[in-house]
Amino acid sequence: MNKSTVIALEDRAESLAPLTELLRAGARQLIEQAVETELQELLAAHAGRLLADGRAGVVRNGDLPEREIQTGLGPITVRIPKVRVKTGEPVTVRSALVPPYVRKTRSLEAALPWLYLKGVSSGEMEAALEVLVGPEAKGLSASTVSRLKHSWAQEYQEWQKSRLDKDRWVYVWADGVDSGLRAEQTKLCALVVIGVNACGEKRFLAIEDGARESTQSWREVLLKLKARGMNVPRLAIGDGAMGFWAALEEVYGDTRQPRCWMHKTMNVLNGLPTSAQPKAKQALHEIWQADTKEEAERAVDWFIRTYAPKYPKATLCLQKDREELLVFYDFPAQHWQSIRTTNPIESTFGTIRHRTNRSKGCLTRDGMLHMMFKLGLCAEKNWRRQRGWDYLAKVTTGVKFTDGIEATQSDQVAA
Repeated sequence: MNKSTVIALEDRAESLAPLTELLRAGARQLIEQAVETELQELLAAHAGRLLADGRAGVVRNGDLPEREIQTGLGPITVRIPKVRVKTGEPVTVRSALVPPYVRKTRSLEAALPWLYLKGVSSGEMEAALEVLVGPEAKGLSASTVSRLKHSWAQEYQEWQKSRLDKDRWVYVWADGVDSGLRAEQTKLCALVVIGVNACGEKRFLAIEDGARESTQSWREVLLKLKARGMNVPRLAIGDGAMGFWAALEEVYGDTRQPRCWMHKTMNVLNGLPTSAQPKAKQALHEIWQADTKEEAERAVDWFIRTYAPKYPKATLCLQKDREELLVFYDFPAQHWQSIRTTNPIESTFGTIRHRTNRSKGCLTRDGMLHMMFKLGLCAEKNWRRQRGWDYLAKVTTGVKFTDGIEATQSDQVAA
């Protein structure tokens, strides 16, 4: 085993750590939803037990104390509901998912990665839960599985309709997440939008089906956001996909359109031979890491002079988005790290590209979207407030920034 192999394995372990945290959070949600579905079935079975005044004789009565179950993903805290019986024989909630006194499960760590890869589609949920709880889970009837599938779909549909006009959205990030899988005979691509409000809170705003990153697909996404009350954001950060920018120009024409430096760097390097890429990559870094826009402009000029004679395709890729790539200099320096790339989306869903592009089989579109939605909500809970969030209010009110620094009143008058 050589040194490079060890490094690669260590890097892989580090990259999977965030995924493990997402899976652990998803495991708890999955168990709680399934147990809640079991409870509803139990209450439905005793719906005929009524009091003299017509009220239900068997009702929910809170939860038992939380307890931990040890899994391959680490400890997961679960809660089991209780019922109160007002008439007739006693009734006890006995979950097939989490039987009394159970403290360890060996199948959970296999179930969640499976769900993650398979997308929890309509036709696969039953098999997924069988992996989760094992064949001994006799309480998981077909109707239980059906209710659980319905609850995921309903939660996603309600989220799609939630209002966005309660917040002032300052920046949004947009990207198409290509799973690499095929669904219903066509390639599966989800169009994702994340926003940060004036309080620095990041939220998923859209996770929509898109057969491809076309102008029409993105137009539909943006029109839905507008119908839900989303204001005109100051910035929309994305890659060079022309479909998104054309749609943004139509729906939110006043929003400035910086490009993602991560995508741009990869696209420029694709126009260069492998031997020239390390030096060129460093030269590109010197552009967006420059302290001032003037220094960045000089670095762009140097790159073009150096590489245009032999590699015009690479320099044209940089030149065509030159103005948009340097938009971030007109915003607070505290935000540069966030607004130069689409990393909020990449960090959440990047693993989907890597972990599903080798999988075989077919997903339903709805199944994949529901899984991405659940992963997204889990990720939201761990997001930190936007760095330099106290500057967001200044951005929304139109305060001018030059090279990341707030312009003085005299500067703004002169401008």
